[in-house]
Amino acid sequence: MTKIKAGFRRLKFFWLAVVLLSLTTYILYKISFTIPTENMMQEFLLFINPISSSILLLAIALLFKNRARNIMIVVLSFIGSFILYGNLMFYRFYSDFLTLPVLFQTNNMQDLSSSVFELMNIWDLFIFSNVFILAYFVFRQKVPVVGRLKREPILLFSLSILLFLGNLTLAQTERPQLLTRSFDRDMLVKNIGVFNFHLYDVFLQSQSRAQRVLADSSDIVEVQNYVQANHKEPNSEMFGTAEGKNVFMISLESLQSFVIDNDLNGEEITPFLNELKENSYYFENFYHQTEQGKTSDSEFIVANSMFGRSSGAVFFTHAQNEYNATPNILGENGYYTSVMHANNRSFWNRDIVYDSLGYDKFYDVEYYDVTEENSIGWGLKDREFFEQSIELLQEQPKPFYTTFITLTNHFPFELGEEDKMIAEGEFRSGTLNRYFPTVRYMDYAVEQFFNDIKEAGLYEDSIFILYGDHYGISTNHNGSMAEYLGKEEITPFDTIQLQRVPLFIHIPGHEGETIDTVGGQIDVQPTLMHLLGMSTKEDIQFGSDLFAPERDSFAVLRNGSFITDDVVWTNNTCYNKETGEPIEEEEGVDACGEYAERATSDLEYSDKVIYGDLLRFFEPNNENLTDEENRHDDNEEDE
Repeated sequence: MTKIKAGFRRLKFFWLAVVLLSLTTYILYKISFTIPTENMMQEFLLFINPISSSILLLAIALLFKNRARNIMIVVLSFIGSFILYGNLMFYRFYSDFLTLPVLFQTNNMQDLSSSVFELMNIWDLFIFSNVFILAYFVFRQKVPVVGRLKREPILLFSLSILLFLGNLTLAQTERPQLLTRSFDRDMLVKNIGVFNFHLYDVFLQSQSRAQRVLADSSDIVEVQNYVQANHKEPNSEMFGTAEGKNVFMISLESLQSFVIDNDLNGEEITPFLNELKENSYYFENFYHQTEQGKTSDSEFIVANSMFGRSSGAVFFTHAQNEYNATPNILGENGYYTSVMHANNRSFWNRDIVYDSLGYDKFYDVEYYDVTEENSIGWGLKDREFFEQSIELLQEQPKPFYTTFITLTNHFPFELGEEDKMIAEGEFRSGTLNRYFPTVRYMDYAVEQFFNDIKEAGLYEDSIFILYGDHYGISTNHNGSMAEYLGKEEITPFDTIQLQRVPLFIHIPGHEGETIDTVGGQIDVQPTLMHLLGMSTKEDIQFGSDLFAPERDSFAVLRNGSFITDDVVWTNNTCYNKETGEPIEEEEGVDACGEYAERATSDLEYSDKVIYGDLLRFFEPNNENLTDEENRHDDNEEDE
């Protein structure tokens, strides 16, 4: 016991650093990350989980000698605080924690400066207060210089592992199969801590890398059987109705459905889209299914009918996989395929990924005249972007499939006074307040684009698909969102409903219809293929045609939540969709249980394809089938 006390006294500066870093982490959990706890055990886990990782990190300093050891304790404390700060900045916008793939997306950083400064706060200096305290003691020489330590580093590394195992055992008792829920980062951080989560994430990423090496051609057979068992035949009246038409695929940045047909202080937020809705197929229960990849995730999902990754972005981690994406399929059927996006071609690794997806041309920022006057925030303003795109469109062979990626309605939602057509909101959240004018501006830009398309003679022989790519207002602004929507609070059920984004399918000459089937971005590819008269029977797709009469009204989100006509499942709770209230546990198992396995299987099989690069073993049949041939095939199956 005497030796233990003596050892503790020798390392009291080390233990001070451990206490400070652990307390800083716990305070951030409660104040900045607002991690909820439901009982004393969860609160206890939240309090102790930083300790093991703090010991592990700071014990590295004990490998150094004398004064260098004390300096390294300060340096490692700074590294720990910096990791916390990086997570905090990421969480403020995405309501999520950093993962290893996101950290390697460094070529995006140059374009994020305005967003980063918007997220900063003077109170953030608190995160580094532990470093300031430790540095003061070291540089004022108030810390005794202890000689060489022999056993202490090994003992402390061992102690950190034992503490982590104890933490994990308690956490597994509180939440069985905790480590299998890698998609639920909030739950992992709550139970094992932010630093331990990052270590676990490193393990997960190395494991996913190994899957490609171990995959073989037999793996794709299992996926094919699963996908084909869930295939739904197209609507015979809709199949081929847009055959041979140009395709405009318009990604509407950060647009959520709550603004459609809604107003602010009596003024319509989206007057043109409200009008477009009346003469389009409008899907009111359509959900984005993105995760950390956001816009790039939506591009990937829409083009491939597969889910993105639960962490990071496929555009970075699996950019050179084999894919059977929409551009590739249409390219083999006589279409010219392109992307128009006035941003750096390397942003989100697009210059590499677009080749893998089969695009013929990427019109990046170099094809646009971008000046200080016609740009704001993330780049060229939407009105100028669409206007300058018309000339590029007219140069393309026909028919064409062209994706347009807008920019102006992007966090932090900046807009010059001359472009504001609606006043800002007056809520507590400046982000929500600024969101309304940028949405209104985007609505105006889309309206002018439609006018330009008509003047260019491209309107009548085209089909237009417009969709929201992901949420714009995160859960960090729930208080203001509740105020705007006239609710007392935003519940987990409301959070899922706020993941709805608009989907418009506009075919000139077709009457408008609002469709209430539940769907998601993963359903866009098969829907478009059938409208163009192309069979998807043999394709690897995890979505289904939104017009198909026999389709399941169902959408699964990347975090495992799912939605049907009757229920919403999220946060381990089954909600009655009509009332928004939780269903009692036994009834909830019956109501949500039949869809839970489907949701899990969809995500797991999609991951299997991506991690194993399984489409390299797949030989797609991308031949164009006419409406008559498709009906003939259906009749053969009936016989």
